[in-house]
Amino acid sequence: MRDRATATLTTIVVDDEQLACDELSYLLKDFPEIDVVATGSNGLQAVEMIRHLEPDLVFLDVHMPGLDGMGVVRRLRETDIELPYFIFVTAYDQYAVEAFRLKAMDYLLKPLDKGRLAETMEHVRRTIQDKKAPETAAAPKAGTAAPRTKLLVRANNRNFIVDANDVIYATIDDGLITLVTTNMEGHSNYRTIEDLQANLDRDLFWRVHRSFLVNINRIKEVVPWFKSSYQLRMDDRKHTEVPVSRVQTRRLRELFKL
Repeated sequence: MRDRATATLTTIVVDDEQLACDELSYLLKDFPEIDVVATGSNGLQAVEMIRHLEPDLVFLDVHMPGLDGMGVVRRLRETDIELPYFIFVTAYDQYAVEAFRLKAMDYLLKPLDKGRLAETMEHVRRTIQDKKAPETAAAPKAGTAAPRTKLLVRANNRNFIVDANDVIYATIDDGLITLVTTNMEGHSNYRTIEDLQANLDRDLFWRVHRSFLVNINRIKEVVPWFKSSYQLRMDDRKHTEVPVSRVQTRRLRELFKL
């Protein structure tokens, strides 16, 4: 996962009023860490954009046609994606309690005030830095452990030991990691993709998406996909197509000189 404490924050703005959407996008230009990668006009569109673009931060109107802002968050909670930070922007103050129950980062009232927006962005910075600090402190020093060359794969009520280099990709769904290798598919004894990646060769295994870790040497084809994004067709029996997050697209282009 990208280090949000130091990286640009990919951001989506969603509001059914185009003028409000344009105004907020303009105001966010004052914050160099914010990169507005997309805008939307309704809740259903917001859900799809968040799933495909995997932003770090979403500014979300409450009242929208089809699916309101609160509904967007609830629907995404039913999926297995890691949720971005949400900031609600609305002309109504009566939904603030519900917004914070949904763990919103903040709740801004229209018309937007530049000073209030600056306070919100400072809160975003502090929250991300505080979240990153314990991860950094707990991280092992580089070079303290060699990458694992063998992994355990559970399949058909048996525990198999496979060469790490034979792993084509790993994916996580509902807290369970599946390893796909040259000859078999089964479950890993690691609980998170982060833990699995930390024990493998980072030059070989690439976290292309929150839910996928791929073996670079087993990528068969780069497939153009949704709005300048890509999928990776892997060299497994099913020729599985793995999504590349927007954040990792730059590395993909550098890696294969796209």
